[in-house]
Amino acid sequence: MTRQTRVLFVCLGNICRSPTAQGVFEQLVRDAGLDALIAVDSAGTGDWHLGKAPDQRARQAALGRGVDIGHLRARLVTPADFDHFDYILAMDRANLDALERMKPDWYLGHVGLFLPFAGELGEQDPDEVPDPYYGGFDGFERVYELVYQASLGLLDHIRVHHVDAGER
Repeated sequence: MTRQTRVLFVCLGNICRSPTAQGVFEQLVRDAGLDALIAVDSAGTGDWHLGKAPDQRARQAALGRGVDIGHLRARLVTPADFDHFDYILAMDRANLDALERMKPDWYLGHVGLFLPFAGELGEQDPDEVPDPYYGGFDGFERVYELVYQASLGLLDHIRVHHVDAGER
């Protein structure tokens, strides 16, 4: 049996980008019938929104595409996350820097940016999912699209390197 692969998405407050990524990726994993093999969570590096649901605009953008993230609640990244997750993926460089400072020397998993899993998107910054919090609804729509593309790439990556590799 293949060991479960665990993925943690991280943004600043855990109310916009990372819960959107969690919801989208969970849906893709479910649709692929891999929910027993891939576990997903999200967290933030800042503690302003602990225990709160995702931003209403993030919920609306996701729900408009059939993904309900309203049940998720913001939590903080903890050192224990490095014990539990194989992939810890930041939405931007500032959050990646925070994760790198927390990362224990013994951690062998992947800590990196999430968006590069999307491949070429022609973005101004092809490595970061922009923070939509202080903008309008269109920013949340764009985040959803970016997260969806990166989620497809991440799922393919995990299939090749973990799921299918475990069947060999």
